[in-house]
Amino acid sequence: MSPLFLIAAYTLDRLIGDPPWLPHPVRWMGRFITIGEQGLRPLTAGPASLFLAGTGLSLALVGLSYGGSWLALRSLCAWSPTFGAMVMVYLAATTLAIKDLLDETATVVDCLLCHDLPGARARVARIVGRDTVELSESEVCRATVETLAESASDGIIAPLFYLAVGGVPAALAYKAINTLDSCIGHKDEHYFWFGKFAARLDDLANWLPARLTALLLVVAAALGGADWRGALSTWWRDAHRHASPNAGHPEATMAGALGVRLGGRNTYAGVPHVTPFLGQALRPLDIVAVETARRLVARVSWLGFAAALIFCLGGPR
Repeated sequence: MSPLFLIAAYTLDRLIGDPPWLPHPVRWMGRFITIGEQGLRPLTAGPASLFLAGTGLSLALVGLSYGGSWLALRSLCAWSPTFGAMVMVYLAATTLAIKDLLDETATVVDCLLCHDLPGARARVARIVGRDTVELSESEVCRATVETLAESASDGIIAPLFYLAVGGVPAALAYKAINTLDSCIGHKDEHYFWFGKFAARLDDLANWLPARLTALLLVVAAALGGADWRGALSTWWRDAHRHASPNAGHPEATMAGALGVRLGGRNTYAGVPHVTPFLGQALRPLDIVAVETARRLVARVSWLGFAAALIFCLGGPR
């Protein structure tokens, strides 16, 4: 990707984020998945056909996201280079979620500072999938820190990585994979076979970005405000405990940097799930921990942007 386009996209996301009144590719992807599932499910009659249907839907969306955006941008740039460049920058910015992540977590902190626990539960429900209506203050803080760590990977570093190595088409293909995993990549009875391919594809797409995120979290901690030695040792010791092959890397590193313990019991649609603990409870999971996590993620975004920019400066124009 052109370094100037990358700078413009990163700046645009930091300035405006993802306003709901602007069109967003992820919303289109979500509709495609919903319509595709509604059309394909009546044609299935068992695990094998469910797996094939889910695989077909996943490949169609990822292929359409990559090929469609490549063809559209190529046509727009040929028709009007200026307009094509504007669309390219906008689409690149939509793959990043830095401003929205930091803003949403800031509203959780604001509610907790005002001793508004119901408000904090409602705010954190906007960024996590677990049930939040009965969370204690420390559980609200844990949910916020865990989301900051995981989203630092799939909302910041992974899109920057794919923008740098493959431009807008690759970043949109990654967002398609990420959206498929969110919509159908569940392990419950309804989605196990239909979403299995999407879940494995998401594991593959996030393998390197998750580890890069953990590395950048260690560097961000070393630059000030957190325990980089704890981050490094906890990453090495606890990352594999997470059920996901990728999410444990940023979460364990964040836990070590803050000196807190993440993981434990969560409830999804009334069903409890227990995940292994990551890190040690050396400090309380409170507003201070959330604020430190927000500063670390902001620093990780700068480090990731700088690395992506250096890569683009050294690549073909």
